[in-house]
Amino acid sequence: MRKIPTNSRKPAARKPELPLDLTGAHVTPGAASQQRLYQALCHTIVGGLVKPGEPLPPSRALAKQTGFRRNAVTTAYERLIADGFAVATTGSGTFVAARIPAQAGTPRRAKIAIEPPQHNALSLGCTHIDERALQRFRAFAGRRLRAFGSEHLHYGDPRGSGELRAAISDHLLSARGLRCDPDQIMLASGTLHALRIVLGAILKPGDQVWCEDPGYPAARRAIEHCGYRPVSVPVDGAGMRVDKGRVSAPAARAAYVTPSHQFPLGVQMSMPRRLELLDWARDASAFVFEDDYDSEFRYDGAPLLSLAGIDHLRRVIYMGTFAKTLFPGLRIGYCALPEALIGPVTEARAALDRFPATLMEGAVADMLNSGAFAANLRKSRKLYREARDMLASTLTSASEGELTVPVPSQGLHLVARLDPATDPLIAAQAKAAAGVGGWLLAETYHRARPLPGFVLGFSGHPVPQLVASAEQLAKTTLAALRATRKVSVKDPRGRALGESQLPDYGRPR
Repeated sequence: MRKIPTNSRKPAARKPELPLDLTGAHVTPGAASQQRLYQALCHTIVGGLVKPGEPLPPSRALAKQTGFRRNAVTTAYERLIADGFAVATTGSGTFVAARIPAQAGTPRRAKIAIEPPQHNALSLGCTHIDERALQRFRAFAGRRLRAFGSEHLHYGDPRGSGELRAAISDHLLSARGLRCDPDQIMLASGTLHALRIVLGAILKPGDQVWCEDPGYPAARRAIEHCGYRPVSVPVDGAGMRVDKGRVSAPAARAAYVTPSHQFPLGVQMSMPRRLELLDWARDASAFVFEDDYDSEFRYDGAPLLSLAGIDHLRRVIYMGTFAKTLFPGLRIGYCALPEALIGPVTEARAALDRFPATLMEGAVADMLNSGAFAANLRKSRKLYREARDMLASTLTSASEGELTVPVPSQGLHLVARLDPATDPLIAAQAKAAAGVGGWLLAETYHRARPLPGFVLGFSGHPVPQLVASAEQLAKTTLAALRATRKVSVKDPRGRALGESQLPDYGRPR
């Protein structure tokens, strides 16, 4: 093998000792000696402490320097040669390669800024599980693990375990009036996962999908990310304006709605509007995705029949999850499918990620079948009702009436609104100053003119923390409003004008 040339015409003198760092961050603690030596040598070579073409110490000398056995040094050198950091010349020794793969020795970690989910008071998506229910779940999960079966050792049904699908089918019939066969149930990791799977099975890229405005931003992003075109359809006190959807996107192939508890406004879709939506789906040969958002948490009266129950699962895909009724860490959701979609959706699921995780399915089925699930819901409803009432009353009184807080009859969040004439930036300033969780109401709008206010969660938070955070938000809201009114001036007719022109939130986005 040809010797790598050096900068000198004379043979380069070998260094008495090689500068090696055997304890730095580049060395794996507890690894075998040859692995640690290899990592230290790479670090030295890539760092430029030895130059291309320079000789490395003989194996005996390096063994003496490091205290490692000679065969460990030989193995490290062989790996350096194999990975392109060094070359060996018969009769001359081992030399640093003329060109070295720098990235292999110094992997650089990209700096990625990811905003972590909120968990402070007033954040949405937090839950509580009753201690008794948690004990039952632990017992069910432990029993299932002890009886570990062959179903976990091979690929399963793309729709999930038959046992859990049957339990969900029974639950939907008793709780939501939805009659469906277990074969029509598909498990997923959540409603967004189910949404993406079914969309991929029934739509083509570029197809239009009606979305509520204001609405759930995560669902809109999922639809858009999959290559479909979300179309904003306004929402009023009776739910999605189907007549507006017919005008703006008559060729839409699907609609995504939260009819039982609209996100974020909390209104229930009226029965005439529900029938109107189902008529459109039938006439357009389209499908409706019913996200039954927080339907289990109803505090006053009986819940309205689900869309899928009215439609008998002909044009409606029903979606639910255990994220709120048990806990988000389960990552188990589900959808109920029209019979015509079982085949294509099952094929789409198998192509996407084979089948759902099996380990916790049995424990969740046990929770449903034993009554522990229903008992936890009853206790959670009582707890959340108290939290809801305390949050609403605190916001109203502490804001001196500046915040209008309708008390929702269902769900796990409420909306606190400012006067519609207030600029939404006031709410943004108040929320930032208070340092609380939750959303700005304006963040849920896409094209419609946003209303100023806040979307605030009351589930899964201690009541004293909710009260303190509500008082703080009310305080900063009052301060922001007073500061704005203080700097206002009068026009010739005596009307108040702001000193600076604020952005127009009514412009379509």
